[in-house]
Amino acid sequence: MADLHPPPPCPPGTEPLVAVRGIVNSFGAQVVHDGLDMDVMPGEIFGIVGGSGSGKSVLLNTILGLRTPQAGQVRLEGRDLTKLGPAELRAVKRRYGVTFQHGALFTAFTVAENVKLPIAESLALPEDVLDGLAHQKIRLVGLPAEAAHKYPSQLSGGMVKRAALARALALDPPLLFLDEPTAGLDPIAASAFDELLLYLQRSLRLTVVMITHDLDTIYRTCNRIGVIVDRRMISDTLENIVQNPHPWIQEYFHGERGRVLEQALRPSAVAHRAPSGTGAASAGDGVR
Repeated sequence: MADLHPPPPCPPGTEPLVAVRGIVNSFGAQVVHDGLDMDVMPGEIFGIVGGSGSGKSVLLNTILGLRTPQAGQVRLEGRDLTKLGPAELRAVKRRYGVTFQHGALFTAFTVAENVKLPIAESLALPEDVLDGLAHQKIRLVGLPAEAAHKYPSQLSGGMVKRAALARALALDPPLLFLDEPTAGLDPIAASAFDELLLYLQRSLRLTVVMITHDLDTIYRTCNRIGVIVDRRMISDTLENIVQNPHPWIQEYFHGERGRVLEQALRPSAVAHRAPSGTGAASAGDGVR
C-alpha cells in the first residue's frame, strides 16, 4: 500500500545517476541554458520546475540524448551521452523510460500494442510472451484488463497517462523521466497518479526525474527540486528550496496557492492521510 511520502534521501557520498554539467543550449541569439548543472541521485524523485520559456523541455531532450547542447556534459549511470556513438546511445536509452505530456501513444495501436512495441524492438520474443509482458505492465499501472484492447481515443486522460507509463516501464528501466504527468487531470485523478508513482518508485526501486508545474504533485512526491531560473538551476530539498530568496521561487512557492498547499500538505498532515491502495484506476478515471 502506498503512503504519500517522498522517498528517503540517499546516503552521503552516493554518486548521481544523472549528472549534468555546464550545459549550454541556445537557439540563435536566444540563450536558454548557460552553464546549467544538475544532479539526480539514485532512488529519488527529482522535480524540475521553471517559468514558461525557461527551457524545461529543452533540458529534458538534452538529457535524453535527443538534442546536442552547444556545450556541457550529460552523464547517465556514469556514461557521457555527448561522446557516445549511435549504437552505444541506443543501449543507454534502453536503460530509461519516458512519458511525454500528452502521452504520445500511437493512435493506430491499442494500449497493449503500444506497451509491447519497445519490448519487441529490443528483444526477440514469441508473440504470446510479448502479449503476456504487455498485460503485466498494464496491470502494474492500475489499468483494467479490458483497457489493453482499447485505442487511445477510447480512454480518459488519466488512463492515457497510465498507458504511457506502462509503455515507459516496458523494459524495466531503473530510470524514469516524466514530462508533466498530471497535466490536464482533475484533482482526484492527479492524486491517484501521484500515489501510483510513489508505489511504483518504491516497489521497482526507480529513480524519477519529473517536469511539473503541479504544486500538489511536488509537495506529495518530490524530495528534491531543481528550479530553472536565470538560465541555470538551483537545486535543493523541498524544505530548503521554498526558503530560497530568489524572487521567482518565492512567488512560485509562496503565492496564494502555495501557501494553502504548504499548510495542507505539511509532513504531519501527509503522514496521517489514509492510503488507498496501489493507485488503481478510480471510478472517475475510467474508460470513456
